[in-house]
Amino acid sequence: MSSSTSSETQQLLHNVHELREADLPEQVWLRTEELFLDWLASAMASCHTHPIPAFARLMQQMGPHNGRSQLLALPDVGGGNTSTSAYWAAWLNGAASHTLEQDDLHNSSVMHPATVIFPAALSAAQDAGLSGRAMLLSSIAGYEAGIRLAESLGRSHYRTFHTTSTVGTVAAGLAVAKLLNLDMAGLTSALGSSGTQASGLWEFLRTGAGESKQLHCAHAASTGLLSAYLARDGVRGADDIVQGPQGLMVGMAKDDTDAAKLAVPFGQPRWALLETSFKWHACCRHTHPSADALLDALTKVDRANIKRVTAKVHQAALDVLGPVDALEQGPQSIHAAKFSMKSTLALIACKGAAALSDFETYALKDPEVLAFRDKVHMELDKEVDNAYPARWLGRVDVELSDGTVVHGRCDEPKGDPGNTLSREELEEKFKRLVNVHAGRKDVDADRIIQWCWSLRDQKDSRVPLP
Repeated sequence: MSSSTSSETQQLLHNVHELREADLPEQVWLRTEELFLDWLASAMASCHTHPIPAFARLMQQMGPHNGRSQLLALPDVGGGNTSTSAYWAAWLNGAASHTLEQDDLHNSSVMHPATVIFPAALSAAQDAGLSGRAMLLSSIAGYEAGIRLAESLGRSHYRTFHTTSTVGTVAAGLAVAKLLNLDMAGLTSALGSSGTQASGLWEFLRTGAGESKQLHCAHAASTGLLSAYLARDGVRGADDIVQGPQGLMVGMAKDDTDAAKLAVPFGQPRWALLETSFKWHACCRHTHPSADALLDALTKVDRANIKRVTAKVHQAALDVLGPVDALEQGPQSIHAAKFSMKSTLALIACKGAAALSDFETYALKDPEVLAFRDKVHMELDKEVDNAYPARWLGRVDVELSDGTVVHGRCDEPKGDPGNTLSREELEEKFKRLVNVHAGRKDVDADRIIQWCWSLRDQKDSRVPLP
C-alpha cells in the first residue's frame, strides 16, 4: 500500500485483509446464509421479468458460451448455456437480483448490498472452485466495507447517486479481492480500480426508465469483480480513490462526509451486516414505512370513508418517489409503480398488500386502485427526516369524509432487524418467488434451501440447480 493512501481508508483495507473465519460470531454466519438465500430468490425469480430477457440476450451474444460460473436467471432466449465467465455471470445475476424489488437493504447506508456483493463473490468463487465458506467470508467483508463507505459519504451522495451502484462497485471489488486473498497492495488497487469506475445516477426516475436500475447493479457487480481480477494480475489502481483530492468524497458528496466511519473496526462495536433488512413489500424500500403505517391506520377506519392519505416522509423519499408520482400519466410500467407512493399505498388500501402479484395484477389497470391513487400525497416530516437513515419511521394521516383525521404509525417496518423475517418466512418467500412467481417447477426449492443453510460446509459454491 502506498503511503499516499489516507489513514482511514488504510484502516478499512486493513480490516478487510485481516478478517478471519474465527473472528465471526455464529449470528453473523447465520444471517449471511439468510441474506444469501433471500438474494438467491430474487435472482432466480426474475428470469422472465423485463428487462432480464433482454439482458440475457446481450449476455449470450457477448459472453462465452461456457464457463465455470452459473447463470441463475436464464430465460429461454436461445444459446442453451447455463454457465459463462465470472464477469458475465456477475453481470446478469446482479441485474436479475434487483429486478423484482425484493432484495435486501441496509438502512443507515441506504444501500442494497446483496444485489452487488453476492453476484460477484459467487461468480468468482465458482470460477476459482472455492468453497461456500470462502464465498461467505468474502461476502461478509464486502458488506462490512461497503456499508462503512456508504455511510461515510453522507446523505448528500444519495441525493444524486444510486449508492447501490456507486458504492456497490467498490463493495463487490473488495469482496472478490478478499476471496482472491490479495495483499494490502492488491486490495488498494482493487479499491482504486473499482472506485474510478463507480457510477449510477438517479435521473432515470424522471422518465420511468427503470431498466437503468438493473443496469446499475449489473455494472457494479461485474466491474467490482473485474477490478479485483485486474489487481490480482498487477494492474494498479489509484492509491487514494476514496479520500483523495479528486476522489469519491470530493466528486460524489458535499460537506457531510465523515471519513472516520471508514475506520470503524469490523465487529467493534458493530457487525453492520446484522443491521440489514429483508423486504416484505415488493416495492421501493422508501414506501415500506408508510405502507406499514397505513396498514396500522386501516385497522381503525373504514376504507370507504377515506378522503385523503398523507404520508409523512423523509427527504430521500421525496427525491426518489416524487419524480415518479409527478409523471403526468402516472406510472406506465410495473417497475415504475413500485417507485410510486401513490400506487403502493393505493394497493395497501384497496387490496391489503403490495406483493408482486398485486403490482402485476392491479397497479396499472385496476379502477379502484387507480382512483385511490389520487387520494395519496407525500409531505416532508421533521421527525421522520431527522430519524433517517438510521431509522425509517412510518407516519400517515388518514382524513375521513367527515373531516376526522386518523393517525397510523410504524417505528420498525416488517423486515427490519427488530421486526425481521424468520427462517420459515424466508423459506416461504423463496418458494413463492421461485416456484410460484417465476413458475420454475423444475427447481427443487427444499434442496436449495437446505443447501443454503449448510453453505459453510459446502466444498464448492455451485448452487444445486437442475
